[in-house]
Amino acid sequence: MQIRNEEKSRAAVMAVASGKGGVGKTNISLNLAICLAEAGQRIVLIDADLGLGNLDVMMNLSSRYNLSHVIDGRKTLDQITHIGPAGIEVICGGSGLDNIANLTPFQHHRLISQFNRLQDRADMIVIDTGAGIGQNVIGFCLAADHTLVVTTPEPTAITDAYAVIKVLTAQKYAGRISLLVNMASSIEEGKKICRQIANVAARFLGTAIYEAGILCRDEWLQTAVCMQKPVVQAFPKSPFSRGIRTLSHRLTNTIPMQIESEGFFRKVVNWFF
Repeated sequence: MQIRNEEKSRAAVMAVASGKGGVGKTNISLNLAICLAEAGQRIVLIDADLGLGNLDVMMNLSSRYNLSHVIDGRKTLDQITHIGPAGIEVICGGSGLDNIANLTPFQHHRLISQFNRLQDRADMIVIDTGAGIGQNVIGFCLAADHTLVVTTPEPTAITDAYAVIKVLTAQKYAGRISLLVNMASSIEEGKKICRQIANVAARFLGTAIYEAGILCRDEWLQTAVCMQKPVVQAFPKSPFSRGIRTLSHRLTNTIPMQIESEGFFRKVVNWFF
């Protein structure tokens, strides 16, 4: 486990993205954040799906305010932050971020200032982005230290996952790109898909894609969703839970803290602004 021993260190940031909706990206973001927190890290989880954010529903949280209230000055970031399972800090519903391009210079500065304080006090920030390759999604990914691209074995999901990788490469993304195959029928199937995408990315894009892990179909996950409880807490011994915990152990050892960096949120806001 990493220890914050640098006064000027900032949280590492991981964006969880997918080219296609319905691949389980939000479940992965939520349960991964919980596993990281249970390992002793201070985690912030942000719902940045501007159109279909539903992290609050998955945790049965009542989220009355969102980032739009911070942008217009009615609330501070702390006032819209919820404490979720395992003590993670949750910012629900990215509503309002789509207005970043229209910020005044004062709003621009205020938003960056509040988010920088958030990044200074956390160990890792997990961003649950929307699906697709729109400006909002790519902006979060480009600013992150690590982008976790989620796909399933469906041909359309694989094609769209590759599209995300292609766009990030075209934008000269400097972070690490990892691929997670969800809902695989077997570990072997998932690994085959990872190899296929990695080989194509290496050949045609000159980009290294790392295998984050394989998650097989798990009926306990849907049961937990219906219960509005994270599966790693409702069914900690389920296959999905074991796979997510393995992923969290890998990430703990591979994503470094950022020392005196420009700051994730300054990069995000500047991308839109």
